[in-house]
Amino acid sequence: MRLETISRDARYDLLGIGNAIVDVLAAVPADMVRAQGLVPGSMNLIDAARADALYAMLEQRQQTGGGSAANSCVVASLLGARTAYLGLVADDALGHAFTTDLQAAGIHAPAAPLTPARAEGRSTARCLILVTPDGQRTMNTYLGACTALGPDEIDAELVGASAITYLEGYLFDPPAAQEAFRQAATLAHAAGRAVALSLSDAFCVDRHRIPFRALAAGHVDILFANEDEIVSLYQAADFEEAAAHAARDVELAVLTCSSRGSVVFRRGERTDVPAVPTRVVDSTGAGDAYSAGFLAGLAAGRPIGECGRIGSIAAAEVISHFGARPQADLRALVG
Repeated sequence: MRLETISRDARYDLLGIGNAIVDVLAAVPADMVRAQGLVPGSMNLIDAARADALYAMLEQRQQTGGGSAANSCVVASLLGARTAYLGLVADDALGHAFTTDLQAAGIHAPAAPLTPARAEGRSTARCLILVTPDGQRTMNTYLGACTALGPDEIDAELVGASAITYLEGYLFDPPAAQEAFRQAATLAHAAGRAVALSLSDAFCVDRHRIPFRALAAGHVDILFANEDEIVSLYQAADFEEAAAHAARDVELAVLTCSSRGSVVFRRGERTDVPAVPTRVVDSTGAGDAYSAGFLAGLAAGRPIGECGRIGSIAAAEVISHFGARPQADLRALVG
């Protein structure tokens, strides 16, 4: 795969495929979190009944489309990239809200409902974020319909029309989703396009190390990972050893190192990218923003170092405030 040619005649620069989750943010009294049996600041997976009960208790809710790949699509769109998204929602109010939110951000997203028979009545995924007066965020996630995404949801025409298909590692748990990833990659390569994968989280890698390595080596052109994720993927002694493995497996290995910036390996050539200084308020979405900035730059034909700079600027903006979506004008920051 020659990345220099992926954008030729592409209708979209970036197609994200991931968990379609609605973020529901609500300010709550200080005692509510513990009264609900929750640990302040924790992340909890909950079932549908618990999600419905908590949702009904929240007043003055703020709802936005969420999920890692969706957040990346929004950031890329704000940077001027032409973006599309595939994810599974149910035919319910939150499903329509998710789709409407992405469309309002200029992203091509199939109109809800997206409910195949195998969704088995599951409602749209949501992350209920309880914010107490001290700024603590307690997250309660119901995955619902989004985990039913499989090969039938992969739109061959849309994949073929997108310069880069970006796969979200968080979606990799269900076997049907793994099959969907492989199918999307095959379709992208058949159309002369590129495939990017974010490992998303070291816990995801720990659960699926062998299939992730097979996917990276056999189907992925661009791999995004942080230090913990890449070391876990290759069970390496340190970052440098893991990076060397990644550089052999994929054409472009993009590895973030928190405040030390990022390192990009392309066909054996290393590029070090400094971090952009900022005050860290909330690190949520930093990796999503970095990937989006990098891919937006790549699709626009920017040099690798410049792609990393754009990614670093986007990540720095996102972590400077609460929430995973930018609040400043990213294009003005990039210059």
